[in-house]
Amino acid sequence: MTAALYAERNGKNALVIEKAGFGGQITHSPKVENYPGTLSMSGNEFAAQMMDQILAQGAEIELAEVDGIDKTADGFLVKTVDGDVFEGRTVILATGVKHRMLGLDGEEELVGEGISFCAVCDGDFYTGRDVCVIGGGNSALQEAVLLAGKCNRVTILQDLPYYTGEQRLQDQLFAMEHVKGLTGVKVVEFITENGEFAGVKIRKEETGETEVIPCDGVFEAIGLIPENEAYRDMVLLDEQGYFATDETCLTKTSGIFVAGDCRRKNVRQLTTAVADGATAALAACRYIADRT
Repeated sequence: MTAALYAERNGKNALVIEKAGFGGQITHSPKVENYPGTLSMSGNEFAAQMMDQILAQGAEIELAEVDGIDKTADGFLVKTVDGDVFEGRTVILATGVKHRMLGLDGEEELVGEGISFCAVCDGDFYTGRDVCVIGGGNSALQEAVLLAGKCNRVTILQDLPYYTGEQRLQDQLFAMEHVKGLTGVKVVEFITENGEFAGVKIRKEETGETEVIPCDGVFEAIGLIPENEAYRDMVLLDEQGYFATDETCLTKTSGIFVAGDCRRKNVRQLTTAVADGATAALAACRYIADRT
């Protein structure tokens, strides 16, 4: 949506094609307090305001799932699974990522209501409370470090018999009395009481025994899933499936740009997604101007 905003304000016609819900991951955040200039807002409020903003600028929207792009003499044809075709001089891919989830009953409904994915975004909501972190790699341990500075108790749950994250992070975490690690355990159920998140049930892989760990929320850090495979012929992918591009948002195909969490980057936050949208749109406008 930021890319559409910048394109429209540069006198171009922008069409935003979305397969699910406008706003992406941010709509799962009940409260956003780290966006400059805004004290507090919900992710849904932010997405709705941006939608109103780009529509007021003249952008068009389509609810459809794109499954391919063809290059033409004048630009590109964007094809959808329903057979529709849209034509444009340039294309900006802002496909985002999905958080890998456990696939447990009720998990989707608890996202934003006890299940979180980002300690930077949501950690303050759990100040002085008890949380679990699910995962054992660097991402999980880094989340746990941030949470350990705010929370009453942090329990790190890893299904493998060992943590795969850096030893330095492990040493830092487990030197803290209020941080506990459990390995070889699998989360098998999310517990709710009176409609509120109340804890997790774990199963010990070695013995099959189960145990309930009361907590106020969990942070899942078991990986991200980019959905970029359909564009492999147009844009290089790295070994994790992200678009292999840098801060310029350029690709190997002239006229195709990328923006947001779908590209290779170190920081995936609302502010960096917005920055990418502006960068990609301005690059696309320059591309068109150079060929007019």
